[in-house]
Amino acid sequence: MAENRMATLYRMVLPDHTCPFGVRAKEMLEAEGFTVDDRVLASRDEVDAFKAEQGVATTPQIFIDGERIGGSDDLERRLARG
Repeated sequence: MAENRMATLYRMVLPDHTCPFGVRAKEMLEAEGFTVDDRVLASRDEVDAFKAEQGVATTPQIFIDGERIGGSDDLERRLARG
C-alpha cells in the first residue's frame, strides 16, 4: 500500500468529453492509497499547452513523488510491480 504517498494527475476534462483514461488513473491511484493532486485540464488550449510543455503526446500524465510515470497504462504496470 502507498500510504501517505502523493501523486499528481494531469487529466483532460472538457465540457463535452471526460477522458476515460484519466478517470481510470485516478481510481487506480486512490485504490492504492495515494493522495491525488488532481490537475484538471479544462480546455483544448490547456491540454495542448501541457502536452507541449511536458513533451508528451497524450494525457493523462501521472507523477509520483515528482517522477513522471507516464499515462494510465504506464501507471498500471508500475503499480503491478509494487
